[in-house]
Amino acid sequence: MKRSLGRLSFMLEKVGRSTINTIHYNSPLQTLRPTYPPLEEHEQRIISQRKHFSYILKDQLFPHPASEQVRHYSSNSSQEDCEEVYHRRIPEYLHFHQKTSGETRDAVTSSFVVLRDFVTEEEEETLLREVEPHLKRLHYEHDHWDDAIHGFRETERSRWGRASSKILARIQELAFPDQGEKLAVTHILDLAKTGVIKPHVDSIRFCGNTICGLCLLSDAVMRLVNVEDKTQVVDILLRRRSLYLMKDTSRYDFTHEVLGEKESYFGSQPVPRERRISIMCRNFPKKEDVL
Repeated sequence: MKRSLGRLSFMLEKVGRSTINTIHYNSPLQTLRPTYPPLEEHEQRIISQRKHFSYILKDQLFPHPASEQVRHYSSNSSQEDCEEVYHRRIPEYLHFHQKTSGETRDAVTSSFVVLRDFVTEEEEETLLREVEPHLKRLHYEHDHWDDAIHGFRETERSRWGRASSKILARIQELAFPDQGEKLAVTHILDLAKTGVIKPHVDSIRFCGNTICGLCLLSDAVMRLVNVEDKTQVVDILLRRRSLYLMKDTSRYDFTHEVLGEKESYFGSQPVPRERRISIMCRNFPKKEDVL
């Protein structure tokens, strides 16, 4: 009997060692080295289903929230191991400054998403061919009505050619599944190489809880700063041809700005700035905010 129990104990110990580095999504137990599907593969699957979502949340881009990762590890795991796993789950386009709290990390991660290469080079050219003729007739301005932008040209557009309309429809289906809530007019902002967008919160009288922007011609760094606590700072890398979606907490509780040419760094890495065009879509403001 003792010999049988000894063999059983040995077998269970062997099985435990062989499975310690695996994770099952339906299991409540999480181990120190969970395995996940490749991020790009998961993100592409979400993009292919974009018509079903009004917004891509952190839980959809990542199977498990980043903060949950650290909380579920065993008490004897080292702090370095926990921090390594935590930072590995943070999207590559987010850089949190040193004093940023876990609450801010969770809030921004779940309310600001960047989809890289949302349009192809050919689609970028299609959009540029349509907006450039009008923009070239405008002069770069250095005085904005709310002093938020310097070195810019801007226009609005409600009608697009067939090819461009298909691209805009993809953006709007992703951001606004209820098509009745989106503003009919698209905002086009042309920022010069030396231009800057200063910290501001978009007026709640003119747009609602969601702002999305397609970034053309140049990479850039957007910075979010909490309106109540200036130590809560998040930098966001906006690659050329990427689409960003800013919603709820990120939209209302943080100022946003695009860093100027000399300040354009993502962490310690410089991000060269060129002329940049952004095509932005918004939804209707809340009725109580208009009154």
